[in-house]
Amino acid sequence: MLKPVDYNQRQHQGYAAGRAMPDQSRAIWAAALARRAPARRPLSVLDLGSGTGRLTPMLAETFGGPVWGVEPHEQMRAQAEAAPHPETVTYLDGRAEAIPLEDGSCDLIVVFLSLHHVRERAAAAREMRRVLAPDGRVLIRSTFSDRMPDIDWHAWFDGAREAEMLMFPTTGEVEAMFEAVGLRRLGLDVVRETYADTMTEYAARMRLRSISTFEHLDEVAIEAGMVRMEAAVAAAPDAAVYGDGDLMVLG
Repeated sequence: MLKPVDYNQRQHQGYAAGRAMPDQSRAIWAAALARRAPARRPLSVLDLGSGTGRLTPMLAETFGGPVWGVEPHEQMRAQAEAAPHPETVTYLDGRAEAIPLEDGSCDLIVVFLSLHHVRERAAAAREMRRVLAPDGRVLIRSTFSDRMPDIDWHAWFDGAREAEMLMFPTTGEVEAMFEAVGLRRLGLDVVRETYADTMTEYAARMRLRSISTFEHLDEVAIEAGMVRMEAAVAAAPDAAVYGDGDLMVLG
């Protein structure tokens, strides 16, 4: 496991813009999560590691119940609170190992690209199990190191793939983490989404260095990677950028 990333230092500055999700992708993820959630509505939802709240309002709109965005980094949480969001959304100071909610209060727990930041996985699994309703579901959107996809920017930035192989858990590690608290894997979906409508837009976001992997690269590798990225953009500036995301279902 790599050093922890403190989003209060630099990462919060360009995160909302750098990790903005196109409307098309937001709709794709809303449908993907809804397919795997309990069928009844409304649902109470925990957005664990909610960051700047890029998904939290969508969860409220999709599931109709109260949504709690739990985020440990003050600077990220402040941006979420300042952005427009439904009255059913509440942002809370907390972390996966200490969730500030009552036992059995969540019908659905969504962990969207934040599990790799959890330091104490056993404690986090116990806490998620504690706040999960008896027939609830846990949905983990993550990269898994044993299923590492071919990503374009890994070829641009030396050391990026190697860093992410250390950063992300394997599917087996996540399954074991939850099996210890009585939750089992019910499925593993692959969700195709649009990262950006054009390469030009994609590169503009990458320049903000809002992907935490950059915190594990040296400046020489980053500068050289930016040059390679600009060459790729010049070759196909209007090409859309797509990717596949893994969604693990536990219950």
